[in-house]
Amino acid sequence: MSDNKVRVRFAPSPTGPLHIGGVRTALFNYLFAKKNNGQFILRIEDTDQTRYVPGAEEYIIEALEWCGLEFDEKPGTSCGFGPYRQSERKDIYKTFANKLIESGHAYYAFDTAEELDAKRGKFEKQKRVFTYNAQSRVVMRNSLSLPEDKVKELLKGDFVIRFKMPDSEDIEEVDMIRDRVVFNTRDLDDKVLFKSDGMPTYHLANIVDDHFMKISYVIRGEEWLPSLPLHILLYRALGWDSPRFAHLPLILKPTGKGKLSKRDGDKAGFPVFPLKWKDPKTGKTASGYREEGYFPEAFINMLSMLGWNPGTEQEIFTLEELTQLFSLDRVNKSGARFDPEKAKWFNQQHLLQKTNKELASLFKEELTERGIEATDEYTEKVVALVKDRVAFVKEIWDQASMFFIAPDSYDPKVVKKRWKGDVPAFMGELTSHLQNVDGWKGDMIKETITQLIETKGLGFGLVMNALRLALVGGGFGSDLMTIAEMIGKSETIERIKTAVEKIAV
Repeated sequence: MSDNKVRVRFAPSPTGPLHIGGVRTALFNYLFAKKNNGQFILRIEDTDQTRYVPGAEEYIIEALEWCGLEFDEKPGTSCGFGPYRQSERKDIYKTFANKLIESGHAYYAFDTAEELDAKRGKFEKQKRVFTYNAQSRVVMRNSLSLPEDKVKELLKGDFVIRFKMPDSEDIEEVDMIRDRVVFNTRDLDDKVLFKSDGMPTYHLANIVDDHFMKISYVIRGEEWLPSLPLHILLYRALGWDSPRFAHLPLILKPTGKGKLSKRDGDKAGFPVFPLKWKDPKTGKTASGYREEGYFPEAFINMLSMLGWNPGTEQEIFTLEELTQLFSLDRVNKSGARFDPEKAKWFNQQHLLQKTNKELASLFKEELTERGIEATDEYTEKVVALVKDRVAFVKEIWDQASMFFIAPDSYDPKVVKKRWKGDVPAFMGELTSHLQNVDGWKGDMIKETITQLIETKGLGFGLVMNALRLALVGGGFGSDLMTIAEMIGKSETIERIKTAVEKIAV
């Protein structure tokens, strides 16, 4: 590029929900731009109108906003080098397609879809793969093989413009992640640059837009690496300086075999989209990280570690810390295996970093939905007791329900093991002793229960587990004396009485 300013872009197609691989690409572009005091641009590449999905663009923008990735330029902004939807820029692409024709770097092709299918079929029978290239184009229906008058006649109908790939030339580039990469053009086909519907293909529109938007670095997924030689040749043919390129490693399935695809999500029990998505055509829905209860900062932190590492043992970062540390030098060449359990771990770590006040505020939404009222102070105490046992705010209720409501059932396995012999009678007697406890503190409650256990000659563990059953309905929960202290004397005694009445011996 002619200047040294860092300008990067994330350029998704609105053909469906944004995959987490796309979010990671956006994230790495964002981090690179911010680390280098550059601009981060969103461009919507909607040249393929046949695959356009209503609502997809809005979904993409909402998802990236949820992640905290703010754009310096995007659709709807008047500054910069817009418009930022390719469908709004379509008038400019034909000019450059024609320039490539005039300079001999491209040609008109008139082959119909049926003719191309027939040619592919013929090659398949011979166990060969058909490629529209320097060898085959001389026998196809195009402006290189047909007489000029025939070409003029055919230009009145449907045609495409193809790039004229050199016969055999090494195209070399130094990728910022993969170092030196070399391609020979004999292995490449003559890609379509301009379609019969008057719209450019990705390859031409991408190059033209990156040039006029002054994109200095193209950071994209590994799947675009095979397109690199064509893009370099297009820059060269148009007389433009090309940006620097960096191709990110794939995100692999949890097994480590194959790319994590959009279809690997719900069927495997974990989301592959940032937000919940409902297909406007089929009505089918796919889960999202936001709706599953992930914090955006945890989601971003998790994605950042897929293919990049800081060079230290540290794994938990804020977006600001990632911005300070990020470097393409530390992006791996090999694919990164996605681990759903590790994703949960990241959320748990970010949950633990939040204050009790923050978590209590989030948890109170759950309490409100359940019609439960509690003071902020009480809720914060509860959250402090259980937060190290959960990975999501939505899991707090399962660990903390006993602080707000009495159990409505009792675990039959615990009943069978703990509620036996002299235990029911002991519990009935215990209530009167607890009634006399002054101050109602955990240590005083425990002392009273211990004294009665010793008097009756019962096992301490048996009684305490039976008491837990009475207070919480099972063999789980926080420190038992803390539970009793927090729910109060009258509620503790009432729960014990109810258990004595309801649990069949």
